[in-house]
Amino acid sequence: MTTEKLTAFEKQKYLNLETFRKNGEGVKTPVWFMRCGDILYVRTADNSAKIKRIRRNSTVRIAPCTGSGRPLGEWIEAKAEITQDVERNKEADQLANKKYGLIKRVFELMGGLNKRWAYTTLIIRLN
Repeated sequence: MTTEKLTAFEKQKYLNLETFRKNGEGVKTPVWFMRCGDILYVRTADNSAKIKRIRRNSTVRIAPCTGSGRPLGEWIEAKAEITQDVERNKEADQLANKKYGLIKRVFELMGGLNKRWAYTTLIIRLN
């Protein structure tokens, strides 16, 4: 069933990640993602608000979307796990290089100029 649900993300460049504030209000953010088997990786700034919300509540919803965040499919319940595991980070980075290529490298260069940017990897598993 998990693999079936993940087929909605095939050939998609973005997923809409909905995280939840303390008051339960959802915050939707389009992000790049990479698939590895039954999990999805998302790389994001470790000081972002979505990371703070996930630390408080690991329940998320995801949907394939456009770069502007317009959903292209059904919302799916999932759990997000923040990892600093070196191997997971390496795997996610390699998958991102393969999927996003030059645009990822340009984005990283911009981030490298801003020394405050450090990245965290999210592991997203469907419920």
